[in-house]
Amino acid sequence: MKTGIHPPYAPVVFRDRAAGFAFLTRSTMTSERSVEWEDGNVYPVVDVEISSASHPFYTGTARVLDTAGRVERFERRYGGRR
Repeated sequence: MKTGIHPPYAPVVFRDRAAGFAFLTRSTMTSERSVEWEDGNVYPVVDVEISSASHPFYTGTARVLDTAGRVERFERRYGGRR
């Protein structure tokens, strides 16, 4: 890896305000805002709109579309018009 061309890779807190969920990881993202983490250190914080705590797929609230029923309903309405 070339030296001097990569952004700094440091600990950052990602926070999902909608779900009240935050996690500490390493990233090249930075922020003007900071937060004191559970370990007593201050880290930059990046607010995200959606995370695994609020995404419907991960929370189990995702809706499954009944595509077979929709196709059958379409066929009933428009299938015989040829």
